[in-house]
Amino acid sequence: MGKSDDKAKQIPYKMLENDAYSKWLGIQILDVKKGYCQLKMQIRKDMLNSMKKAHGGITYALADTAFGFACNTYGKKAVSIESSINHIEALVEGDILIAESDVKSQKNKLGFYIVEIKRDNQLVALFKGVTYKTNVDWEI
Repeated sequence: MGKSDDKAKQIPYKMLENDAYSKWLGIQILDVKKGYCQLKMQIRKDMLNSMKKAHGGITYALADTAFGFACNTYGKKAVSIESSINHIEALVEGDILIAESDVKSQKNKLGFYIVEIKRDNQLVALFKGVTYKTNVDWEI
């Protein structure tokens, strides 16, 4: 593994360390590669809406975090410029979610990503995002 691959793996950990909201969500990093990140999170009671289902913003936040971590693994600071999510299944307290963000196309400045969120290997949400890669290097 080269030095740039090591840096790619370190960036999401640095991002999480400085991300109070993702830490509040209880997000854990499972795997990181260039253009890829896999996260884990459990639905808690304080994440439920009035119907005792996970608020859609919780699933969106998990996907957005996976997306953000993956698109920053190229060593340049990258920001979301567009994203959307499809909520496929309702989620309840105790559900354990795995979010897997994978680059589908990375151009010079623009990147296109898909994030699949699963519960027990069942797809529960599908997120797509477009990112803009700046010229600012991550310092690790």
